[in-house]
Amino acid sequence: MQRLVMLRLRSNNFSGHIPIEITWLLSIRILDLANNTFSGVMPRSLANLKALTTTVVALDIKENPFRELYEYETFSSAGRYNNDSLSLVIKGQVLEYRENAIYLMSIDLSCNGLTGQIPEEIGSLLRLVNLNLSSNFLSGNIPYKIGNLQSLESLDLSNNQLSGEIPPGLSDLTSLSYLNLSYNNLSGRITSGHQLDTLKTDDPASMYIGNPGLCGHPLPNACPRDQPAQEDPARWHEDDSTQMDFHLGLTVGFLAGLWIIFCGILFKKAWRYAYFKTFDKLYDKVHVFFVVTWSETQVHRETEGVFVF
Repeated sequence: MQRLVMLRLRSNNFSGHIPIEITWLLSIRILDLANNTFSGVMPRSLANLKALTTTVVALDIKENPFRELYEYETFSSAGRYNNDSLSLVIKGQVLEYRENAIYLMSIDLSCNGLTGQIPEEIGSLLRLVNLNLSSNFLSGNIPYKIGNLQSLESLDLSNNQLSGEIPPGLSDLTSLSYLNLSYNNLSGRITSGHQLDTLKTDDPASMYIGNPGLCGHPLPNACPRDQPAQEDPARWHEDDSTQMDFHLGLTVGFLAGLWIIFCGILFKKAWRYAYFKTFDKLYDKVHVFFVVTWSETQVHRETEGVFVF
C-alpha cells in the first residue's frame, strides 16, 4: 500500500490507538479518521508522511484515484475522470472535491478521544493545507513549529484542553484563511498582525471564545498592561487615615499649647502682669495709630474743601 494516496475512514466505530503503521504510507495525501472513537496520543512519526513534506515528487497520473485508465490506454494518455466525489471538512464546512482533491494535503483527526500533546513533528509537514484536530482531549501547548506550515490554509484546534500562549508564528502563515482556537485553556495576549488580522472580519472574536485566560483584540477583555492604572482603594484609605491623624495631632497640640499658656498666666503672677502689660501697650499703640490716621484723614478732607471753594 505504499502508493495509497487517500485513506478516509471517518464516521465509523473504530477505537483504540491510531496504528503507527499509518505513518508508513509514504504517499498518503489525505488522512481522514474523524468521527471515530480513537484514543491515546497522536503518532510522533508523522514526519514519515513524505507526501506532506517537501520531499514529495510529482504525482503520477496513474495514482489519481479519480482517473480511470483502460487497457487500450497508456499511462501517458489523458485518461478519463469518473464521476466520484469526496466530501472533506475544511474551513469549518463540508466541501465536495473531485479530481483536484488529490492536491489538498489534509489530516483530519477531529471528533475522537485523542489525548496528550500535539507532537512537534507536525511542524515538518510543510505541504499540509488542512489540519483539523478539533473535539479531542489534546493538552499542552500549541507547538511553536506550527508556524513552519506555510501552505496551511485551514487550522482547527477547537474544543480541546490546550494551554499556554498562542504561538506568534501563526501570524506568519500567509496562506491561512480559517482559524479556530475556541474552547481551550489558552492564555496570554492574542497574537495579531499580518494574516491573522484578515480572518473572520465579521466576527473575529469567535476564533478565540471559550478561553478565559486570553486577552486583547478582538476579545473584549483587555490585557493587564493595556488597562489604565487604577488607584488602590486600600491606598486611598491609608492616605485618608494619615491625613486625619495629622489634623487631629495639630488640633491637640494647639489646644495643649493654649492650655499651658493659660495655666501659666493663671498661676504665675509675673507672667500675668507681663501679659496684661504687653496687652495694654499693644492696645495703646493700636488706639494711637487709628486716632492719628483718622485725624490726618479729616485734615486732608478739609484742605481739599477749601481748595475747591
